[in-house]
Amino acid sequence: MINGSTAIVLNAHLPFVRQPDYCSFIEERWLFEALSETYLPLLRMFSHLDADHVPWKLTMAFSPTLLTMFSDELIQSRYIAWLNKQIELGKKEQERTQHTTELHNLAVMYTELYERALDDFAVLYGKNIISAFDYYYKKGRLELMVGAATGAFLPLYKQYQSAINAQVEAAIQVFRSVFSMIPNGFWVPHLGWYPELDKVLSSYSFDYTIVTARSGLTGKPPARFTTYIPGKTKHGLITFFRDIEATDSVWSEKTGYPSDYVYRDFYKDIGFDLPLDYIEPFIDTNQVRTFTGFKYYAITGQDDGEKQIYVPEKAKAKVIEHAENFLYNQNRKLRKASEILQKPALIVAPFDAELFGHWWFEGIDWLEALFRSAQTTTELGFVNLNDVIKKKPETQECNPEYASWSAEGYAEPWLNKTNDWIYRHVYKLIERMVELSERFPDEHALRERVLNQAAREVLLAMAADWPFLMYTGKSASFARKQIEDAVMNFSHIYEMICANTVGTEWVTRLERKNNIFPEINYRIFQRKR
Repeated sequence: MINGSTAIVLNAHLPFVRQPDYCSFIEERWLFEALSETYLPLLRMFSHLDADHVPWKLTMAFSPTLLTMFSDELIQSRYIAWLNKQIELGKKEQERTQHTTELHNLAVMYTELYERALDDFAVLYGKNIISAFDYYYKKGRLELMVGAATGAFLPLYKQYQSAINAQVEAAIQVFRSVFSMIPNGFWVPHLGWYPELDKVLSSYSFDYTIVTARSGLTGKPPARFTTYIPGKTKHGLITFFRDIEATDSVWSEKTGYPSDYVYRDFYKDIGFDLPLDYIEPFIDTNQVRTFTGFKYYAITGQDDGEKQIYVPEKAKAKVIEHAENFLYNQNRKLRKASEILQKPALIVAPFDAELFGHWWFEGIDWLEALFRSAQTTTELGFVNLNDVIKKKPETQECNPEYASWSAEGYAEPWLNKTNDWIYRHVYKLIERMVELSERFPDEHALRERVLNQAAREVLLAMAADWPFLMYTGKSASFARKQIEDAVMNFSHIYEMICANTVGTEWVTRLERKNNIFPEINYRIFQRKR
């Protein structure tokens, strides 16, 4: 008997980083590492499961910034060049470690990982991995959602309805151009919900979204049946609730599965440990030490003590144990919930996609073990969220309250003393963009191009990634520069438009650099009457 279902949801997002004026750029590695360790291995997992007729189901929410970078020819060519450098490093590492069997085997493993990534990306998928995700969507295995245009933390912009609309409309444009369809699910970045956001999403014909348990349980009215039954807002939007226990068991740095001592230590990397003259050709040209992906040690349980060499066989055994533990816990919860509710219950577990494979090296293997192990139970089934929607589920009335999935539950990572200065500038950009869109509603040719570029700069300035990086202190100077560049670019455009002069060459360079949202129409910032 089915006690209920579990929906795993992966948020696939990275900030827009494209630097054509440089031969290489260290922050581009964010995407390259995610491709090699998360997205290509995910597709490999899908293929393995399908080949073995394992009935897997998954939901993925793609951000427009990530989809744009996936499709960009410059970034694609740089990724291939980076993979070739990784393979070169791998061969060099095999030679360096030839007298230490355990390290040598790991060097071989990493070299093969990058060789496989190169073959998959350049040959199997012809550099078009979006089509591969689309394939599994059309097979009914994968459900696709879309996130906000640049991943803005929406509650901080609720007083600017035009900006919220622009984040949604630009996202729909990108998703439709890539997948040739309109999504029916919207991923709210960081699950940052505020009352009345459902009115916006419903007006764009979205059927559902995901909110935190805090949003639902403090709603007006609150979720009476806790998080096991979807909610429906006063504007007809279905809200799925994040299950805290299910996500924490995977995500928690201290108690989650990835903290097990046998798993690979993400931070112990040869990019920081080996002599600079050896590693320099494979890191940033400015001799900035960074991660290389070659990591030879297990977590071990000691932050500053001697680490044990990573043993993949031990990690694979632990993966199966943790997958079975997760299934056991979900079965137990669903059994109790279904007995109380007298109906099958639903657990929704959303995660950042990069947790799997990148941050948690064994994470993709864990997902695969999860789907394979689930075949042996008749009590729990995996679903994607669109499966639930199609069955017209019973819902509970709930209008979620303001909250996010941050550790504090609200906006602290995106609004604090390290980054609060951002908003007075970005708010001014939004106000001026609304002004321009309404002062010049019928522009064409060059002036329309310039206004479209102004709209892009506003959306880029709204990205929540930059204040978050300032909060964490990681790549903070780079993050600050992204905001400053967007503000300066927009301000220059605003001055040109108001003075009725346009620097064609400068605008063309800016269009080539920030080439996101190719179909954007600056009029999306007009206030709706």
